[in-house]
Amino acid sequence: MKEFNLKGTKRAETGKKASRELRKQNAIPCVIYGEKKDAEGKTLATEFQVKFEDVRKLVYTPDIYLVNVDIDGEVKQAVMREIQFHPVKDNILHIDFYEITQGKAIKMDVPVKFEGHAEGVRAGGVLYTCVRYLKVKAVVENIPEKLIVDVTPLGLGKTIKVGDLSYEGLELVTVKDALVCGVRATRNSAKAAS
Repeated sequence: MKEFNLKGTKRAETGKKASRELRKQNAIPCVIYGEKKDAEGKTLATEFQVKFEDVRKLVYTPDIYLVNVDIDGEVKQAVMREIQFHPVKDNILHIDFYEITQGKAIKMDVPVKFEGHAEGVRAGGVLYTCVRYLKVKAVVENIPEKLIVDVTPLGLGKTIKVGDLSYEGLELVTVKDALVCGVRATRNSAKAAS
């Protein structure tokens, strides 16, 4: 998995008003969650801020990254968990990160790449895809940049579901019955068959 270096600073104030002020200064409020818990059993979180320019290449890409977050000199390895966008303006409102613990499995959405030329497409059908990402669970070292799905054996009217896929060192968390892709018959393929 590719790595991305991100510099941030701890937030002095938190809450809606403080977050609004940060956004006016072209900064984005962020939180990094880890494994550590307080006395009450609640997950400890570090609230920090980053500049919009610093996260642009991290957010607006189809790739996934292992992020080295440098918060005032303390570096933590994390993955981006969730991004909140403004419903109208589409600005980034907030980013959540999840700290990596070595040897512990994490859940992450991994992009899917379709390869091959389906038999059903050669027969006049049309390949359709239903997912761009699949959720996997694995230790971070085993998570690939992309999940390759070979569509070559797909005939007319055939589909690939999540349950049909398997990858070494990964557990697919997405529902097994979820459709990944398929080949739909067209009028031309129906004429060729008759």
